[in-house]
Amino acid sequence: MVTDSSARPVRPTPQPPAPARRTTAAVRLAVGALAFVALAGCASTRYLMQAAVGEWHVMHDRRSIVDVIDEPDAPLPLVRELGAVRSARRFASQQLGLPDNDSYRSYVNLHRRYVVWNVVAAPRFSVQPKQWCFPIAGCVAYRGYFHERAALSFAARLKRRGYDVLVEGVPAYSTLGRLPDPVMSTMMRYGSDELAGMIFHELAHQLLYVPNDSRFDEAFAMTVENTGLKRWLRHRHEPQRIALFEHLDAADREFAALLRRTRSRLARVYASGMTHAQMLRRKQAVFTQLAAQIRALEQRLQVRAPLYSRWIRQGLNNADLVSVGTYYDCLPGFEQLLRREHGNLPRFYAAARRLAHEPKAIRDRALCRS
Repeated sequence: MVTDSSARPVRPTPQPPAPARRTTAAVRLAVGALAFVALAGCASTRYLMQAAVGEWHVMHDRRSIVDVIDEPDAPLPLVRELGAVRSARRFASQQLGLPDNDSYRSYVNLHRRYVVWNVVAAPRFSVQPKQWCFPIAGCVAYRGYFHERAALSFAARLKRRGYDVLVEGVPAYSTLGRLPDPVMSTMMRYGSDELAGMIFHELAHQLLYVPNDSRFDEAFAMTVENTGLKRWLRHRHEPQRIALFEHLDAADREFAALLRRTRSRLARVYASGMTHAQMLRRKQAVFTQLAAQIRALEQRLQVRAPLYSRWIRQGLNNADLVSVGTYYDCLPGFEQLLRREHGNLPRFYAAARRLAHEPKAIRDRALCRS
């Protein structure tokens, strides 16, 4: 069994009372993204057991969406959301060319805020993430836990070893088509647009996944998600929601660009040959400035960025910057590839598959910012 827990960046929300679409950029970044668990080899028995038990509970407790909707005492808001899920799921396969299988045709109530908690880490003087390697999934820059306490305990151990760490809750994950993934109650609080986006994103991972290349995988899935969501909203004749999506997506990219510039600046500091004491002072000054820049960007764009505000409260560090790059470094390259294929998704998928067979260095040159 392989699980891909997708924590996607939480998009900003408008400063005035938010309209219908609550944002989370399909919840992409609430940690940088994929936290894979492979139940074989190269990990501790305790870690594997928590993953196996957690996955078993998710699969055991799921129920058909049709059965949930048909229950006489089913809450009306849940019925409406699951009805929208069914429509979005059909649209994903019929109009977006995404896998037509049993994933996201069942529902599970987890009775908690998140399904897993991801841990991201980076050395104290590096913006390169620590990686963990698993069979099938390959090496990824995150490690996921079904219990928050276990994630916090693991993060504390990494911190004692000198790592910058980040722990974030994740509302959804995918087994990459190996199991019939359900819609989870943890996905439902973001609104119908984000929910549809999450489904498109996770099905895109089932369509194409390259081991050992999270930046490729996440940017591909984000491209499919964003394109799919706009087409879905056009299909539903929702021009105002399309405009809101585009506004918040543009704001989201401005925050990501700011964080990417900060990452580049720190990389130069860490490569400068300074003493550790000098680098620590410079690092603290850079993150102090970043916090002020985030606040200023919120004011200029008239949005709130809850994810970044939480990072500021917790203390900005290298792990925060790592998680952003996973999603955004290669996104413009994939969007350009889609434009070259004139928006034709099957041709885009074929072009992405061809790139997936190239060496990573060639993929990076074709798609990704450093």
